[in-house]
Amino acid sequence: MWRPCEKGARPCIIVSIVCKGCFVPMITAQSDTHLTTIGFDADDTLWHNERFFRMTQQRFAELLSDHAETADLDDRLLEAERRNLGHYGFGIKGFVLSMIETAIEVTEQRVPASVIAEILAIGREMLRHPIELLPHARAAVEAAAETHRVILITKGDLLDQERKLAQSGLGELFDAVEIVSDKTPDAYLQIFARHGAGAARGLMLGNSMKSDVLPMIEAGGWGIHVPFHMEWDLEKAEAPEGHPRFRVLGDLGGLRALIDEIG
Repeated sequence: MWRPCEKGARPCIIVSIVCKGCFVPMITAQSDTHLTTIGFDADDTLWHNERFFRMTQQRFAELLSDHAETADLDDRLLEAERRNLGHYGFGIKGFVLSMIETAIEVTEQRVPASVIAEILAIGREMLRHPIELLPHARAAVEAAAETHRVILITKGDLLDQERKLAQSGLGELFDAVEIVSDKTPDAYLQIFARHGAGAARGLMLGNSMKSDVLPMIEAGGWGIHVPFHMEWDLEKAEAPEGHPRFRVLGDLGGLRALIDEIG
């Protein structure tokens, strides 16, 4: 059940279940000229994340070097992740299960128990990795919060996302935190209706074109791409070049000026 958030209080952490076909308030043309709500992605937008997956995948390749070439192993792991998204969702736990499944496949079910144990161990290491903020992360959230409602919209494992938010030191800056199973136009419509005047007067920024930008634009809002030098293959998508509500920021340091430009 959603409850209103109060500025200065601890942010409301909401596990969103998107209701397809639910009523979403319509925003009239006269009222959608000014932004009311800014949504921030978390992983690889506010803090480092993908590099820990890359490091773990390299260790996984070393563990199975006697059974598969690195390139082939990477392809098979990616395919396992693709198959398993609907079962396990996004995040470290699903990644670990996909590594185990891939290890069983490439060894023709002869993978030693010691290798499975090592995969589980490196998965637990990922769940303990320290949080390192990206440049301008705190300043960008603080600047946006001065004039707009700010919400964190992230997907993945609930406990891990809560851990990362707590360690980041950014939690008190947000009016609300939404943890979703996936980022879709319906999800954005409902989230921005809860926390503002609808998606048409909302802005979402993040490093994923597929999850942060395209579905937000489809929902009627602003989609801002903040590229990161590492990108998971399953998050890649073509940019909506020429769309009036699409922008690219080189880094979060330019957010305040962009907000002022949009209005």
